[in-house]
Amino acid sequence: MTIATAESHGESDAELAARFARDAVPLFDALGRRARRLTLSDADAEDLLQDTLLHAYRGFRSFQPGTNLKAWLFRIQYHRWISAHRHKQRRPAEVTVDDVGEHELAGGAARLSTGRPSAEEEVLDMLSDNDIRRALATLPDGTRTVMYYAGVAGYTYAETAALMNIPIGTVMSRVSRGRQRLRVALAHLDHGQAAFADAERRSA
Repeated sequence: MTIATAESHGESDAELAARFARDAVPLFDALGRRARRLTLSDADAEDLLQDTLLHAYRGFRSFQPGTNLKAWLFRIQYHRWISAHRHKQRRPAEVTVDDVGEHELAGGAARLSTGRPSAEEEVLDMLSDNDIRRALATLPDGTRTVMYYAGVAGYTYAETAALMNIPIGTVMSRVSRGRQRLRVALAHLDHGQAAFADAERRSA
């Protein structure tokens, strides 16, 4: 979501609150859904949402009007989630796959390519949701996060780069590596091997 607002320099607290309510409140539902996907817990999701909004409001004067507010808020939420994990002395998991919905899995593979689907993407369409989740779980955290955003969640490479605060070239390279790793993971399944054979015959 791109917005254009008046200059925030010198605005009063009341004006800041009004601007935050006008521009950020419409994105609360999206933040809540993403919080549930990240935490896999309604209670933890609510805590993450409140923490995200608190930090977003405190830093709202630094937000540059005319840039992508949704990506800015998602980036804050991502970092607050990582901080919460570190506070609990846990290794921060980037993206889990257990909470990915069936409709997301069904449409995710097609989004990984702007042209003809790859053999890996065709195989994903043929396999069960549980097989896909197991395959995604084999990916390293950073790669899995990129594959989730750019594949399952449907964000563009540019949006994925903004959400993760990494260069778009890094997103593209991680998607490439992720496809290769998925091929290895899926090929270990007997029906995955058969699906690859079918996909490669069609593309020949």
